[in-house]
Amino acid sequence: MKLDALGTLAAQFAILSVFAIGGAMAAMPEMHRQAVDISHWMTDRQFADLFAIAQASPGPNIMIVTLIGYQAAGIPGALVATAAMCAPSCVITYIVSRTFDRFRDAKWRIVVQAGLVPLSVGLFAAGFFIVARAADTSVVAFAITLLTAAVAYWTRFNPLWLFAGAGLLGYLGLV
Repeated sequence: MKLDALGTLAAQFAILSVFAIGGAMAAMPEMHRQAVDISHWMTDRQFADLFAIAQASPGPNIMIVTLIGYQAAGIPGALVATAAMCAPSCVITYIVSRTFDRFRDAKWRIVVQAGLVPLSVGLFAAGFFIVARAADTSVVAFAITLLTAAVAYWTRFNPLWLFAGAGLLGYLGLV
């Protein structure tokens, strides 16, 4: 069973690595689909909790991949998932960056680079929607999500204070 999970983790995250334009957050909807809906390694709630842990932890956003691997197959799963997510994209990035550097003034490069920006933003927004849907289990939780998103978008107020307030509401059992 564990070997099956390791093979599945390696294949899924190697493929996601290639399509994660804009970083690991861009692949979040597919990570959720694979981990929750297809492989049944965790529930929606567990995925949202792992996402929160990954975001609260110091380090890169890719920490969610390590946690999914750990949930699926323990420490070997964490190592396999992380390596599968990092290795292909690192090799491709190296090759593409060398090519882009050679053609820095070419029109096609400028067009490709400009086209990747809205793609990355859309994939990131889809990831936000997946996590918010899993975490917003009540009207209060949904209101907290909307308030935090609005404050983060329209003000320079540090959203960590809102996260602390939301954590306090959760601790008090109001969420």
